[in-house]
Amino acid sequence: MNVSPIFHMKRCYWLMMGLSTGLLAAPAVAQTTPPAQPPAGSLSAATPAGPWSLQRSIDYALQNNLTVRQQQLTSELQNATLRQSRAALLPSANLSGTQAWNYGTSLDPLTNDFVSQTIRSNNFSANSQITLFSGFQLRNTVKRNALDSEASLLDTEKARNDLSLNVASAFLQLVLAEELVRTNEVRVNSTRQQVERTQKLLRAGSIPESNLLDIQAQQASDELNVITAQNQRDLARLSLTQLLNLPSPTGFQIEVPELADPDDEPLLEADPDGTYQTAQSLLPEIKAADLRVRSAQHSLDIARGGYYPRLAFGAGIFTGFSSSRLARVFNGDSTDVVRVPIFQNLSGQDVPSPFYALQPKQAIPELLPSRFSNQLKDNLGKSLQFSLQVPILNGLQTRTSVQRAQISIQQQELRAEQARLTVRQSIQQAYADAIAAQRRYFSARRQVEALTTAYRNAEIRFNNGLLNGTEFNIAKNNLTAAESTMIQAKYEFIFRRKVLDFYQGRPLAL
Repeated sequence: MNVSPIFHMKRCYWLMMGLSTGLLAAPAVAQTTPPAQPPAGSLSAATPAGPWSLQRSIDYALQNNLTVRQQQLTSELQNATLRQSRAALLPSANLSGTQAWNYGTSLDPLTNDFVSQTIRSNNFSANSQITLFSGFQLRNTVKRNALDSEASLLDTEKARNDLSLNVASAFLQLVLAEELVRTNEVRVNSTRQQVERTQKLLRAGSIPESNLLDIQAQQASDELNVITAQNQRDLARLSLTQLLNLPSPTGFQIEVPELADPDDEPLLEADPDGTYQTAQSLLPEIKAADLRVRSAQHSLDIARGGYYPRLAFGAGIFTGFSSSRLARVFNGDSTDVVRVPIFQNLSGQDVPSPFYALQPKQAIPELLPSRFSNQLKDNLGKSLQFSLQVPILNGLQTRTSVQRAQISIQQQELRAEQARLTVRQSIQQAYADAIAAQRRYFSARRQVEALTTAYRNAEIRFNNGLLNGTEFNIAKNNLTAAESTMIQAKYEFIFRRKVLDFYQGRPLAL
């Protein structure tokens, strides 16, 4: 699941709002905030030891996230499709062989004579074919698949960027939660000390008992705020460990970075157009959208190739064997001793010759089954073939394919424009939120400074019995709210600034 930076910013904002509000509100049931995306990757055997930095968290998530790994497999499938389309330009070559037995009266596969005997026959052939012309469909298919493969790689890069933003958002939320826990623990310790001083003043008779009751109620409220902050910290830790696909959040600790306050940086100047020009040349979703527009144009060329004739060339070789085939073979030796023919004597009488003579050798013809090797040589046949297919009318399939391809181009162009619009709006929103957060931090800091002075004055008056517990608690809660607002504005500004750095091609680092 790909999550846009707008979603990250909104989610970070509302979670920080919930953290700061939960520390000031009445006791309530803590609600689990879902992670930015479902946990992914295979579960590790154990949580790696040591505190986690932001860079380590991002690297670990990129290695174990199922969404990223699934997108990588999709890219590999697209690359396999590209290799297949390139291989389609090569000739095809196939060998085949069969052996069969025919019983009873059957047709001899080689002589085409009907015979009534068992025939064993073999057929062997080799064929090759190559497409000479197909309306350039094969080459355009290779170009289209090459663009799709490159776009798929960019989709993987986008998935990695989205995951990195998710991890950065969850990491900052955990840092914020840790700081709120520490802040509330300091408030509890301060309130406990105030309770001890109030008890001493009460025993000395300097203040009424109601002041002690009010400050004890404030202590209970501060302790509840600590529990709420700890719960929110545990939820933030769970969200981050789920993104990292760790088996359990137990023992998971992060390195809390030293983050500069917004007032240590110059006032942020809005330049959405400049950032957008940089982002659209860097972001993979923009590049992938443009590549898919070009891919759709090649799909149109492929569809138009259906209007052209198809010319192919093929060659083959064939031979076979049949057990019923006979061959005339001359065997034996007809040499013999024969009597010389009779002759007439002087008186004209026939007289048998007393002499014998050898008759010249003559071979005896005989029909025998033809040998396997001889048949393979005698039955050898070869073929060359050109085939031409001219499309005339095929149910308007080619025309419909062209129309669909044209519509697909328009759809991809709209998606590319929507991707650019989303990036532009995200940058504009990030600038507006960052400037607002920085200004809110400046205002909240001045408010904290003023309320801190007011709280110290109220504390002095409360210890001297000049201020009741209710008014003192109001002064303290006002300071608590201002401090929470300032912390919230600080981390909101930091996250917005990191999002803008991301759009400008800078690495996510704290």
